[in-house]
Amino acid sequence: MTYDLSIARHTFSLHPHGGIFWKEKSLLLISDVHLGKVGHFRKFGAAVPRKVVHKNFILLDELIAHFQPFHICFLGDLFHSSLNKEWDLFENWVEKTASKITLVAGNHDIIAPEKFQDLGIEIFEALALNDFLLTHHPDVRDGFFNFCGHIHPAVRLRGFGRQRLKLPCFFKTKNQMILPAFGEFTGNHTLTPKKEDEIFVVVDNEVVKI
Repeated sequence: MTYDLSIARHTFSLHPHGGIFWKEKSLLLISDVHLGKVGHFRKFGAAVPRKVVHKNFILLDELIAHFQPFHICFLGDLFHSSLNKEWDLFENWVEKTASKITLVAGNHDIIAPEKFQDLGIEIFEALALNDFLLTHHPDVRDGFFNFCGHIHPAVRLRGFGRQRLKLPCFFKTKNQMILPAFGEFTGNHTLTPKKEDEIFVVVDNEVVKI
């Protein structure tokens, strides 16, 4: 189940897969997919199941089928490292995806820009649309609300009987929203919210404000 909220008179839908859909722009925001990470770790002997590779593409397809966006913008760390066999899967996925695709480059995006451009993918350091700034690293600029990634945010929740949960989340401050990592094999970083922050956790295929 998605969660809709209004920011600066625009409507955004938070999806439990980790994407945000900007309704007025028909723009889908996704961050930190880290394609190629499984192949990178398997190359050095880590016992990571191959099925994790395909899970990322399955989730991407489910997200696109739900929103049917005109435009998809990846907010950095789309590919984890240098080229490996997962790039071929990504090429095939791009060919069958009708949406326009852009990339706001992250610190892991070290593949030559020409490889993305050959697929029709534009690359930006940052992208400003209306009153919104799209970046990979969190960035605060006067007059803009920032959508970003990089942090892989999560929060810890305490329940009855000393129960503790660590859940990925959309982490919203006054002028910023940090997206959870999309990739299946990424890990996360626990953040401590302040009183004025808004937290939307992902749990049981649902986005819940806490």
